[in-house]
Amino acid sequence: MSAVELSVEFSGGAELLFGKVKKHCVTLPAQEELWTIGLLLYWIRDNLLLERPELFMQGQTVRPGILVLVNDTDWELLGELEYQIRSGDKIVFISTLHGG
Repeated sequence: MSAVELSVEFSGGAELLFGKVKKHCVTLPAQEELWTIGLLLYWIRDNLLLERPELFMQGQTVRPGILVLVNDTDWELLGELEYQIRSGDKIVFISTLHGG
């Protein structure tokens, strides 16, 4: 398999966990296994996340209250963690949780 290039974006406050950077152009390394969002979450945690991983991930998925869009489509319609990432995809994580 070849490397996968995609755009990863964070908003709604989620960007605060990533050094206040909203948009990241990411190149996932080539590997035998196809890249899925499930694998991407661990890659994001290990390579982009700067603080408080518990506010981004819970178990093997995103924390409740984080909306995930793949090319402007809710990931729930695309298989969630099993969605196979393709070069050119835009994956957006939007936090719907706000402190109070």
